[in-house]
Amino acid sequence: MPLSHQRRSALSEQVIAELRAQITSGEWPVGSRIPTEPELVEQLGVARNTVREAVRALAHNGLLDIRQGSGTYVVATSELAGVMQRRFAAADPGHVAELRATLESSAAELAARRRTERELKQLETLLLRRDEAWESGDTEAFVTADATFHLAVVAASHNDVLTALYADLGEVLRDWLREDVGEVMAAETYMEHGRLVDAIRAGDAGAAAVEAARYPLQCRPGRWNGPAADAVGSGD
Repeated sequence: MPLSHQRRSALSEQVIAELRAQITSGEWPVGSRIPTEPELVEQLGVARNTVREAVRALAHNGLLDIRQGSGTYVVATSELAGVMQRRFAAADPGHVAELRATLESSAAELAARRRTERELKQLETLLLRRDEAWESGDTEAFVTADATFHLAVVAASHNDVLTALYADLGEVLRDWLREDVGEVMAAETYMEHGRLVDAIRAGDAGAAAVEAARYPLQCRPGRWNGPAADAVGSGD
């Protein structure tokens, strides 16, 4: 949608807001390449310099990465997300797993109580996509599908603060999953989430919390060959 023409600084801010909205809404997910500069000029109806200024501002704030000869890529969903990724890049994977389990368990418990029918249908669709991504053997596709599914569970909690915090930690959690998912795929041990969706559908907050916490803790590096792996592999 072409943007209205205003004084240069205000128009640049408007373009920044529009590009940021594409990122935070998931239209441009983390890891994706955004449209080229000429494409953005055409889409927004503004001058090339205005688009360039907006892209550079978001790159400076840590949301975009401008790669010469390749394009511009989304690297974080917000300024805080970029800070989080840098701050916890060297964090203990076990600690990240425990944090993820804590947040997702609380969110799933709330989602079982508050989810709408529309959100439930979305979860079922995203669960199917997650299963398909696993079957494809594409690591990055699975990481994206898994992250999207879990963010939808958190969003269904209808707790805006929890959802925003989880989204800002998104790339930290993706990095953790990327580190482990190769081992998981090699072991052919899949943690399916059918029971989690079933619990949310049934409004069983306790079961939803347990199921949500189970996956991150059993996914911790080095845990796939122990008793937890057997539990994970049992599935539904």
